[in-house]
Parts: sequence; structure tokens; C-alpha cells
Amino acid sequence: MDPRCTCELCELKGLFFDNLEGDHLDMLCSGKVEKEYAKGETILKEDTMINEFSYLKSGLVKLFRTDSSGKEQIITIAKPYDYVSLLSVFSNDQYNYSVSALEDSVTCNIKMEDVRSIVRDNGVLALNLLKKMSKVADKIILDSVEIRTKHLRGRVAFLLIHFSHEIYHSPEFDLPLSRKEMAEYVGMTTENVIRTLSEFRRDGILKIYGKTIQIVNMDSLKSIADFG
Repeated sequence: MDPRCTCELCELKGLFFDNLEGDHLDMLCSGKVEKEYAKGETILKEDTMINEFSYLKSGLVKLFRTDSSGKEQIITIAKPYDYVSLLSVFSNDQYNYSVSALEDSVTCNIKMEDVRSIVRDNGVLALNLLKKMSKVADKIILDSVEIRTKHLRGRVAFLLIHFSHEIYHSPEFDLPLSRKEMAEYVGMTTENVIRTLSEFRRDGILKIYGKTIQIVNMDSLKSIADFG
């Protein structure tokens, strides 16, 4: 394999490079570009043209839409090895959402015209992309339904467990979202999020040091997430 296409622990390798050869492989290897973004920086902007297929190599990002009043609605949080542009790339010419970095992040990018050209000629790759798109859509739908079937405390508990288990793999972590962003994600007011976190701390479920969260009673938090 061309050394430019070696991506350790990278799903791009299995999705694209392992299914390509010849001119198509050369096209992607020569066109693949990595881009670095600082925390808070915009990676993709709603209503701009889709020119690249983007994959998150490291960091953490949020996908969100902005309504007419300027209020954000967070769609999902993407972690390393997620495809941050997959929701719009084949359905529209412009992005239907924005992406910004919650932490310093690096994306791996391939020209969209190259991806479309390869998909037209490679049925295996096209099927793999469809599977990936379905998984992304399923996760967003299921998480949204899961959150909105819960009461206020259950929603915050669900989000904290998500960060602990699926993103940081630790009971202690720095919250990547502000209290306002947490509220936007789970469909609550900022005041309700602040009050709920304070209740969890008072009840001995959490310790909170600024943005640092330490879950000290995971069983209680899971019970609230399941039944709250």
C-alpha cells in the first residue's frame, strides 16, 4: 500500500483504501489532506458548499443547526473515527448543519468530486458508505428519542454517562460543553441544567470542580438515567 494511505486505527483505511486499487487509490492518496482546528473553531458551516468528505481523526466536535433567532440545536457529538460530513454529502450541495471543535481537533479530508467519482465505479465502496450513513442516522434518531422520553434529571444523567462511557472512558472528565450547550443538546433550559447538576452534587452522585466532573456514584446516576 502507498505509504501516504497508511492510517493507523483509521476507518478511512478500511472504508476507502482497502477497497481501492490503481488510479482510484492514487487519486485518494495524493488528494488526502489533514486540517487542524483549535477549540471553538468552525470546521463546517451550515449553507456552505460541500467540497470535501471529512473524517475526524482526533479531538471532539459538535454538529448543530442554528434557527432564525440564532439559537443552536445540537444534533450530535462526534468523536475520533466518526465521519463529520456524512449526513449531507450525497443528499445536498450545501451543508444542512454546522460543525465546530469542542476540543483541538484534526480532520482528514478527501475531495468530494474524487469520492463521487469512485462511488460511481465501486459498488462495494458505495454499499459501505450507505451502511455508515445509516449507522450515523440511526444513532442520532435513537439518542434523540432516548433523551426526550426522560424527565429533566434523566436527561442530564444520560448525557453525563454518555461522556463518561463513550467519549472519555473514565468516571472523571472535563465537560466539553458549556451549561448552555448541554441544555441545547437535551432540550432543557440552562437554569434547569445548572439546578440538576447542583442536585446531583448535593446528593453525592457527582463532584464538580469547574468544568471537571467526577461521577462518584455511577449506579445512582444510571438509575436516574434509566428511570428519570
